[in-house]
Parts: sequence; structure tokens; C-alpha cells
Amino acid sequence: MRIVVTGGGGFLGQMLARALIARGGLASEPGAKTNLAELMLVDQAFPAGRVEDSRIKYASGDVGDATLLERVFAPKTDAVFHLAAVVSAGAEADFGLGYRVNLDAARFTFEACRRQPAPPRLVFTSSVAAFGGDLPAVVDDTTAATPQSSYGAQKVIGEVLVNDYTRKGYLDGRAVRLPTIVVRPGKPNRAASGFMSGILREPLNGEAALCPVPAAAKMWILSPERAVDALIRAIELPAEAWGWNRTLNAPGVTVSVAEALAALVKLAGEETAARVRFERDPAIEKIVLGWPAHFTTGRADRLGFKGDAGIEEIICAHMRTLKR
Repeated sequence: MRIVVTGGGGFLGQMLARALIARGGLASEPGAKTNLAELMLVDQAFPAGRVEDSRIKYASGDVGDATLLERVFAPKTDAVFHLAAVVSAGAEADFGLGYRVNLDAARFTFEACRRQPAPPRLVFTSSVAAFGGDLPAVVDDTTAATPQSSYGAQKVIGEVLVNDYTRKGYLDGRAVRLPTIVVRPGKPNRAASGFMSGILREPLNGEAALCPVPAAAKMWILSPERAVDALIRAIELPAEAWGWNRTLNAPGVTVSVAEALAALVKLAGEETAARVRFERDPAIEKIVLGWPAHFTTGRADRLGFKGDAGIEEIICAHMRTLKR
């Protein structure tokens, strides 16, 4: 099996690569053995400590470059994880860049799939930013996507394309709306939701952190480990399990800033949590507080997707990574 991961240089792409190498690839059908021949990781840049294995190949360049995609998809690709994206605040600040990367590059990736000898399975990472505006108290599998940001609009358009390319038989697509990923390792990025990782990650590293939203603000979150599990689960499910609707809300947990900091006090002490300072940012508030924080994910639950038990489990998982 040959697998391509766009955005393979990002933290989630590198985690996914480690997981795929550890398990020997993907199962082509329930109960089948994994058989990984090659894992192609594509991105503009890669970290110094990138994953290394004889089965991994790296391709550096713009994912929006159709010529590059033609090269990395050749001669035959069986499965694709399309993770490459400009994050929420970045896409909102630079309209052209957001559409070029989040929409055009996605379409070029789908076109590369269309030219394969057989339709590859593809997972497209979407987001809870698909929802916004006047929403019900709890979002469920029937709630209409109503994005209120450029990033959200780009992700929803990608979902529609996944369904249409699948309907036409050009690929076997699956779009997974991921909750906010917490705790993201490394340096802060331009994601509007990135502060939720920052108020945990930086204090645990002995550094100060700013929180741009009120303590009562709530978010729908998921650990990186569970996010990787969800991506693999999504691509390994048979096509008939998805049916006509190829978009799914992944499980998560609702957590307020106050609850996250209380868990930080419990697990790491008051001195650690005291490193967080509140400084409200109206632009970040407008984006983040427009996203839903309460979901029911019956479809994902029935298909075997798993969320985290709670914020303490998420923080503990991150603390274990700090000891490696």
C-alpha cells in the first residue's frame, strides 16, 4: 500500500506518520493485514526531528502546485490524508492565501486522485468552524453547516467536493470535522483556537501565557492522540459504512477555560496555572465564540470513533510527552 499525507510536516502529520509506521500501514478491509510499501509526506518544510523510516519519502514544496502533486502521487496511490491547511486566524487575515491553500490545493489533491488507476481512499480534515451563527444549543449530525469565517467556508466547500468526487467515483472520500486539537505541541501558530493549547502548554513549560477570551468561554476539544485515531478510523472504514454522506462530526469533549485551568491546578499546582494572564482579544473572541461548544456525535459513536474522557486525561497525555 502506498499512502500520501499532505501537510506531513505539521505536528499532526508527523504524529500520523509515526502511527502509520508503528502499525505497518492501513488495513484495506476489516480484518485484513496492514501492508505499507511507501509513505509519502508532502509539505513546505519539515521539522529537524522528523520521522525517519526506510518506507518514508519526503517531498518539499507547495501543495497547491499541481506539478508537485502529479509527481508525489505517481505511479499509484492507495490512500490519502489531506491535512495541509492555513489555520483559522491566518485564513481570515489573508483571504487570498486561505482560498489558495484551503480550497485550491484541496481541489488539486482531489484531481490528482481522479487521475489514479483506481480511486484512492481519502480523508479530508475539516473543522467545527463549519458551524456558526444562530445555532441550536447542541449541534448534532443533522445541523446544517453555516460557517461564519473564511476558514470555515473553505472547509465546508472542501466537504462538498469530497462528496461530489466520491459520488462520481473519482475517489473514496471521507471528511472528518475535528474539534479543536489540545494540547498542540511546539510553538504557537495562527489558529484562533490555539490559545487553549497555549494556556496549558506554556505554563507546563514554565512560561507565561495569554488567554484572549473570558474564563467562561467553552470549546469542543480533542487530544492529538485521539485525532490521529479518528483519521485512521475514518480511512479504514469500508465505503458502505459511510453511505451517501461522507462528512462526520468527530467526538470531543466540552471544556471551558476555567475548567481547563482548574485541571491544570490539580495536576501541576497553582503556581503553574498562575502563569496564565487574561487579555481579551475581540478578533479572537469573535471567531472562537462563534463556534459551537456542545455536540452529540451519535453517528461517529456508532462507527466506532472515540473521544477523550475529559480535560484531565488530555493534560496528562501531554505531560507524558514532556517526559520523553
